[in-house]
Amino acid sequence: MDDPVTAEEAAFVADDVSNIIKESIDSVLQNQPYSENKVSQWTSSCLENCIKKLTGLNKPFKYVVTCVIMQKNGAGLHTAASCWWDATTDGSRTVRWENKTMYCICTVFGLAV
Repeated sequence: MDDPVTAEEAAFVADDVSNIIKESIDSVLQNQPYSENKVSQWTSSCLENCIKKLTGLNKPFKYVVTCVIMQKNGAGLHTAASCWWDATTDGSRTVRWENKTMYCICTVFGLAV
């Protein structure tokens, strides 16, 4: 007989998710100069890395991951998100990463199953 999942095992741990996002972005973009031709490939790789690591946590969540890569050129960028969910079980985390030539903003939404 399967043991019931404890609240701790089923929790959305924001710090763990932030670390996964940072590691995923670093593995793709670290030491890379901005290249318009590579942005599509980079965003896909960041998303795939995040999803793979998140599902590896074996938590009862559905995940939604977004990724934006923007060249550093002085232009402004504003983003916002709004969610209607159960704040006791669901969560989100956004990480802004940057190097000398670009910004990467990645958000993970974790929705309890």
